[in-house]
Amino acid sequence: MDAFYASVEVRHRPELRGRAVVVGGVGPRGVVSSASYEARRYGVRSAMPTMRARALCPHAVFLAPDFARYTAASRSIMQIFRDVTPLVEPLSLDEAFLDVSGARRLFGPPAAIARRIRERVAAEQGLTCSVGVAPSKFVAKLGSTRAKPDGLLVVPADQVLDFLHPLPVAALWGVGERSEQALHRLGLRTIGDLAQAPIGMLRTALGEAAAVHLHELAAGRDPRRVSPEQVEKSIGAETTFDVDVDDPTAIRRTLLALAEKVGARLRGAGQVGRTVSLKVRTADFRTVTRARTLDVPTDVAREMFDTVWALYTVLELGERIRLLGVRAEGLTAAVETPRQLTLGEREHGWREAEVAADAAAARFGRSVIGPASLLSGRDHRRNENPTRP
Repeated sequence: MDAFYASVEVRHRPELRGRAVVVGGVGPRGVVSSASYEARRYGVRSAMPTMRARALCPHAVFLAPDFARYTAASRSIMQIFRDVTPLVEPLSLDEAFLDVSGARRLFGPPAAIARRIRERVAAEQGLTCSVGVAPSKFVAKLGSTRAKPDGLLVVPADQVLDFLHPLPVAALWGVGERSEQALHRLGLRTIGDLAQAPIGMLRTALGEAAAVHLHELAAGRDPRRVSPEQVEKSIGAETTFDVDVDDPTAIRRTLLALAEKVGARLRGAGQVGRTVSLKVRTADFRTVTRARTLDVPTDVAREMFDTVWALYTVLELGERIRLLGVRAEGLTAAVETPRQLTLGEREHGWREAEVAADAAAARFGRSVIGPASLLSGRDHRRNENPTRP
């Protein structure tokens, strides 16, 4: 997908069309998650500090991410893919590999299938995507990158090397900044240079595993198949405070808001987690993690919040907090894990309320629900902590 988070926000707020839009942390320690192409013209990029993005593009509209909205859009887009082939391997909310070998009799050649997908995504979702078509995952990925924005690039099998070899070595999977520098010192600047280099020279510079991996890719060889059953190992959310905090009220509300995000993502993915973990980073950058395994896997924010709050209250750090994180691990499919009521729990309770909140967020945006919406006055009275929201 093209600038996915930003594009979904523009679809939700059409008055932003044509304007520079940046999605990410909006505070002084925030990081850019997505930027519209109007913002990218000013040098704004993903993973850039928000403060730097503001300096480069001060007239941009800066928005906090709404993952419920992005998850709902992603689910609809992935269904379009699965209408073409069951062999869909999602890489993230906005990217996937499709093996269309078995779809050609029904939908035509791969290029026609790619055009059909792009047309459906645009017509049904009001979003654009860029597609690379090639014999392997690696080359298809490169093709989609080169086709951006809103483009299509087909690399036939007999043209793979002509496509690959002029590209810089940094285009290869597994070549980071240090590896690129090592290859440049050997005089290897293009993928073609690397393909012609003796494997022994690469082993000396990069080590056995990296040398073999890059040599194979440079020759256009990537035997990996599309794996549609790839399952996430964990789902989490974290936040860095603009100013270090030690106020229990702010910490409690933040943990609840993070648990809500994790719960919404779990339900959106149809998964539940058996282990809930807490991450705390103090002002001096010391990181502490704690985890607890539940009797029954959950996708309920309230249950995760109760767990991480209990973990936090026994830490007794005595320091200001820079970052908090909540994560669900040990994921399994929700449909394969029948939910059991705990002692004293009503048949319809927190989960039903959260599902209703998901539906409202998908239609109107998470902001209508409000942060930390699951904390009630009754909860305050039950909590023994004298400083609480």
